[in-house]
Amino acid sequence: MKKNYWSLSFQVTLTVITFAIIYLPILIIFLMSIHGSQYNFEKFSFTLRWYQAIFTDRQLVDAILVTLQIAILSTLLATTFGTLFAIGIHSLRKKGRLRMMVLNNMPVVNPDIVTGILMFMIFRFLRISFGFPTMLLAHVFFSIPFVVLSVLPKLKQLDPNIFDAALDLGATKFQAIIKVILPSIKVGVIAGALIAFTMSIDDFIISYFMKQGEFHNVSTLIYSRLGKRQISPNIFAYNSLIVFLTIGIMVTFNRLNRAPKKIMEREKK
Repeated sequence: MKKNYWSLSFQVTLTVITFAIIYLPILIIFLMSIHGSQYNFEKFSFTLRWYQAIFTDRQLVDAILVTLQIAILSTLLATTFGTLFAIGIHSLRKKGRLRMMVLNNMPVVNPDIVTGILMFMIFRFLRISFGFPTMLLAHVFFSIPFVVLSVLPKLKQLDPNIFDAALDLGATKFQAIIKVILPSIKVGVIAGALIAFTMSIDDFIISYFMKQGEFHNVSTLIYSRLGKRQISPNIFAYNSLIVFLTIGIMVTFNRLNRAPKKIMEREKK
């Protein structure tokens, strides 16, 4: 009994510490975003004015627009190319598939700093001006592998004869992919798109190497203000909104992922 008690206590303590490390900074940022005073923390006072202040900070608004534009465009491009790459990888034989998966997983396991420096050197060598295009291309590059990893499991769940059956029924290869394959793997495609969006909207390291001058997304703007000690609570408000957005995306993804399983369980019954 004593052994089980100490084991359970250790597990509970470790769990509490882990969740505190993960969620305590988020909680502090949220509290700062609704605290009435920017400098006085002795007494808490509730306010939402920092959320309103987001829209009066012109530089922050411009950075948010850049962040959203790059996140949306990179998500669309990465999801399109990633889905096509996943279908292509799935159609290969086992050895070819394994080789392609190694190539696909290399950007995933690489540290962001390595990827950022590498892409900086490539664009510098090609003499491409840093700014919106380079940041967009970089975000597409590091998002594609995650889309591939999200779509491939759904492709493996498909009946291997479904593509040939569509061809036998008169569909072209393009029609078979658009009308048969894609609807069957839409949960994986949506999951990949959500992951690509959250990674793009939250990226700093690679974005830092892709910017130049006063061109900023939100993460690089926050970093530049940290150096000048110009952090305002409206930054905390923006970060809180991003946390809520991320939670909403993850909840949506989980519901979409559970829906097909529930349908299959009902059909079995």
